[in-house]
Amino acid sequence: MKTYFWDKLSDIEKREILSRPDGLNDGKLLSAVAGIMDDVKKRGDMAVLEYTQSFDAPTIQTLSVPISEWKAAWNALPREQQNALEIARDNVKTFHAAQRPTSIETETMPGVMCRREPRALKTVGLYVPGGTAPLVSTTIMLAVPAKVAGCQNRVMVTPPGKDGKINPAILAAAYLCDVTAVFACGGAQAIAALTYGTETIAKCDKIFGPGNAYVATAKSRAAQIPGGPAIDLPAGPSEAMVIADATSNPVFVASDLLSQAEHDKLAQVICVVSDEDVAAAVSAEVNRQLETLPRADIARAAMASSRMIITDDFQQTCDIVEAYAPEHVILQNKGAELLAETIVNAGSVFIGPWTPESVGDYASGTNHTLPTYGAARNYSGVTLESYYKYVSFQQLTAAGLKALGPTVETLAEMEGLDAHKRAVSFRLEALK
Repeated sequence: MKTYFWDKLSDIEKREILSRPDGLNDGKLLSAVAGIMDDVKKRGDMAVLEYTQSFDAPTIQTLSVPISEWKAAWNALPREQQNALEIARDNVKTFHAAQRPTSIETETMPGVMCRREPRALKTVGLYVPGGTAPLVSTTIMLAVPAKVAGCQNRVMVTPPGKDGKINPAILAAAYLCDVTAVFACGGAQAIAALTYGTETIAKCDKIFGPGNAYVATAKSRAAQIPGGPAIDLPAGPSEAMVIADATSNPVFVASDLLSQAEHDKLAQVICVVSDEDVAAAVSAEVNRQLETLPRADIARAAMASSRMIITDDFQQTCDIVEAYAPEHVILQNKGAELLAETIVNAGSVFIGPWTPESVGDYASGTNHTLPTYGAARNYSGVTLESYYKYVSFQQLTAAGLKALGPTVETLAEMEGLDAHKRAVSFRLEALK
């Protein structure tokens, strides 16, 4: 890992070191995604099927996966794997059920009642990556809160393998988590199908889920379409920042760094450490663990953009975390709880040596769909509220309109909107 001493860097160098890989701003990528989405809009299922044949599964002939295949996949799982999925589902369900929003109502002035009520989104699209790593956990993270929230249509898309089949573990998780439809397609073409709707894939109110650069770009484009779907959050390749000091275990630190690096060649990991000896030990341990890591090629490519930052004091560490706004921040330093209290910009925080990032990815209960590329400055990760919208209501009594009406008339006059004023004035005249 490239090592930098924070107090020896200029402001420009600090910004460069905390910059992300530039994989989402490639002009060819943007053009390719635009072309795919426009084609799907025009030709629907046929376009999605052709792109799926071209990119993923040459022999696939149908996009829809019948529920009988989900059930068969679940029944075929060893009981140990079923238990693991059930525990993860139950923990995610418990944590998200605790987030159920409630209605609020208040009388802003006598006779003027205002309230806000949550309404579950009707149709949600759930994108589950299934390429080099079939993310069974993402099925749980997206489908469980959608069901808890009460979304009627929970449409899952995921890319098939070369044989045209979806990974059985993903289908088993879909069955366990009670999605309502599964389609074998991924990439920009799947996002386009959820955006515009096709003959078989429902147009969605909101699209959830992580993905590669094509998926992230397609989601961003979908969110800009007038009348198009909302998206959960801006999400690109995974990233993690690990905070360490002289008390940290280099084996633990290295394993957390590599757990993100193995996701994607564009993933980025940063270690912020206050002890040079530990920094050297972590770098050596990363190399040692890479020797036996099955996805070492991917991890090594990601580690090319990794950073080892050596700091002098606690405040520097706090400043770095806030400036980078990491998707995951793993606190393995002695003052982990104290540092956690200062963090504002992060997707999810893991506190102490016995809290690896992996527990949040799979089964602690928190959601692993999190903002990346610095979006943690202004976005949260997926929560139960992500599956709701809120509708406001107001109701006035005659006395309430008498009290409030003159104020509204005055404000309407100030804006030069006479019809607004008259809508009040006619009623006040009728009350006389």
